[in-house]
Amino acid sequence: MNRILVSILLVTLSLSSCKILKSRGSGNRNDGQIVSESSSVWTPVRPKGMVPIPSGSFVLGQTDYDFTKTNDAPVKTVTVSGFFMDDTEITNSEYKYFVNYVKDSIARTALADKAESLGFDPLNQNPGGDDGIGAYAYISGSEDGEGTPYDEYMRQVNTGRDGQNPINDRRLNKKIPLEWDKYKYPDVDYAEAMEGLYYPPEERMNGQRTMDTRKLNYSYVTVDQDAAIKRKGTFRVDFRKEFNLNIYPDTTVWVRDFNYSYNDPMHQDYFWHKAYADYPVVGINWNQATAFCDFRTRYHNDALARKSKKGKAVKVISYRLPTEIEWEYAAKGGLENAPYPWGGPYLTDDRGCYLANFKPKRGDYLEINDGKKTGYMYTAPIKTFRPNGYGLYDMAGNVAEWTSSPYNRSTYTMSSSLNPSISGVEKKKSVRGGSWKDVGYLLMISSRDWEHKDSARSFVGFRTVQSYPEGSKVNYRRTK
Repeated sequence: MNRILVSILLVTLSLSSCKILKSRGSGNRNDGQIVSESSSVWTPVRPKGMVPIPSGSFVLGQTDYDFTKTNDAPVKTVTVSGFFMDDTEITNSEYKYFVNYVKDSIARTALADKAESLGFDPLNQNPGGDDGIGAYAYISGSEDGEGTPYDEYMRQVNTGRDGQNPINDRRLNKKIPLEWDKYKYPDVDYAEAMEGLYYPPEERMNGQRTMDTRKLNYSYVTVDQDAAIKRKGTFRVDFRKEFNLNIYPDTTVWVRDFNYSYNDPMHQDYFWHKAYADYPVVGINWNQATAFCDFRTRYHNDALARKSKKGKAVKVISYRLPTEIEWEYAAKGGLENAPYPWGGPYLTDDRGCYLANFKPKRGDYLEINDGKKTGYMYTAPIKTFRPNGYGLYDMAGNVAEWTSSPYNRSTYTMSSSLNPSISGVEKKKSVRGGSWKDVGYLLMISSRDWEHKDSARSFVGFRTVQSYPEGSKVNYRRTK
């Protein structure tokens, strides 16, 4: 009996010792004492369409099935921090948010520039009070859109520079809806600005007036962290990296990737047709995928700023592409020594149904989902196949996925065991997961592949992740 009581006491003490002491709270801020803010001030909110991946340790690399005898993924135990991850690849409909955002911004910029050339000025003109193109003129960065002393100061500072008179804090007026119907344009100046967004008459097909996708360029700025680490004490501008790139998917990949193959229907319909809304977006190179992450962060922050009280908006942690190691850790779904996201070692379940979208046999691109229905020659809609233990779909097959990591055969050997990652400017980027046109071997979790960062493919897509601090209150759910 005494032994039982001692055992219970030891178990109780061991459980108690694992508990983390709570902070003392913020206390009274008016008594002149400095105390830490309560951790309840900020709690990570799971973004829609994402699932939490808990931090943990796992065996990285290819533990078996090295058929090619060229194993560039040697076994190594590593530890990875937790993060949120998209439960599916980014779809055509989700990427269209990006395209439409850029389309809207390009149109509003063209209208604002035209209004400015006509003399509409945010410092002395209320754009919202004009029924024509003046309604789309630049407005001040102030809450009500009116000019401020800061705007006037910036006007004085910048007057005479290159013949320009920029206003540093001006912005587009997005409260006024755009009119896309050419028969409802408010005035001739509006029509002139909008017409510049479409293909010129000599480039149109069958007289169709369509948006010139070459103009859909997205600009953003990042920090060159590698340069910042190596060059201490230099000016901040030296670490500034500005990008301006076209973000429209390359729809010709369906034809270019396969010679002597009739894939023109996919080229014509895959991205824009509603029938493919829930299919993974393809034809996206690494640079465009990275730009989408910046857009998603900006778009989320803008929405939070509109809903919050003045000055109270809390920005989200940036969205980004997963590192190659994060991707491999998430693909395992909590399983150890599993060759595939569902475990393995087979590509089918106990009923003989394939567990992913891939090329099962030479010349045969159709996997059988059940005894009656055939599979998919190309990509499959998201969530067609079962998820892994973390709730992630298509971590094997359907489309391969970009990661943020440069491809190097020595990556697994060189990288740290703590949140492994390597940096560099290599043009090759790691691509993981295999795709609809790959054989089963490339669907293995530890199978590595790469593409040039400026290449777009009909079989490569992406998904994003978002980090969160260790110790955050996140509810993890595991599926069988």
